[in-house]
Amino acid sequence: MTDDEIYKLLSNEKTKEKGFSILVGQLKEKVYWQIRRMVFLHEDTDDLVQEVFIKVYQNIGSFKRDAALSTWVYRIAMNHTINFLQSQKRKNIIHFSSLNKTLLDNLKQNISCDENDIEFKLQKALLSLPTKQREVFNLRYYDELPFKEMSSIMGTTESALKASYHFAAKKIQKKLLEEDDVKIRLTD
Repeated sequence: MTDDEIYKLLSNEKTKEKGFSILVGQLKEKVYWQIRRMVFLHEDTDDLVQEVFIKVYQNIGSFKRDAALSTWVYRIAMNHTINFLQSQKRKNIIHFSSLNKTLLDNLKQNISCDENDIEFKLQKALLSLPTKQREVFNLRYYDELPFKEMSSIMGTTESALKASYHFAAKKIQKKLLEEDDVKIRLTD
């Protein structure tokens, strides 16, 4: 179904449940992986996905239709995930490096590869990035979103996102090379 068709269903109280069910069916997996790449734990990710879709359901009336419905949902997911990570940091009264250690421990427990695998090394390198820069990298590298759509999701300019992605890719590449001379091309 198109965004317009889903939005029409969501806008009508009689068909809101059906529209919401369709929306969740279309976006749940992408939202799950968007969040999972930031928090790593399946249990936390499941909770966050559920919370994101509750927010979507409760706030559908505030959707301005100036972007795709999926873009609006991704923005909610991104903001909710960043808020979760910040609250974890505050709640545990831990430093950024301690939060990254916690996330790395989560990664070790929940990734389907060993510590010598390139995917593990890439995820570990991603943890060295600031949260928003990591999100930019994830949206571009994993979700292959165009910078224009990322701009709508993140509320910043395409040129700022391109610069952020470039710097993130360079930092990750440097970390990977430091790790054990792994050579991977991450830039566009």
